[in-house]
Amino acid sequence: MMKTLNTLPIGTTGKIQEVNVTPSLKRRLFDLGFIPGSLITPIYPSVLGDPIAYSIRGITIALRNQDAQEIFLE
Repeated sequence: MMKTLNTLPIGTTGKIQEVNVTPSLKRRLFDLGFIPGSLITPIYPSVLGDPIAYSIRGITIALRNQDAQEIFLE
C-alpha cells in the first residue's frame, strides 16, 4: 500500500511519487515543485489540523488534507 502525504508525520521527509489531483490543481502544484522525486516535509498543522503547512523546494505551502491524500509517496 502506498503512503499518502496526509499520513506523513510532522517533521518527517518523504519523496513524491505521484500527484493524482484535479488537472487544474495538478498544474498549480507542478508549478510549485510538486513533481515526482521532490522531497517534502510537513512542518506544522493549522490550529484545527487542516490544512497542514509543507516545506518543498525552499517554499512553504499549506494543503488541505483532502488534496494531500491524493499525493502519493515512495
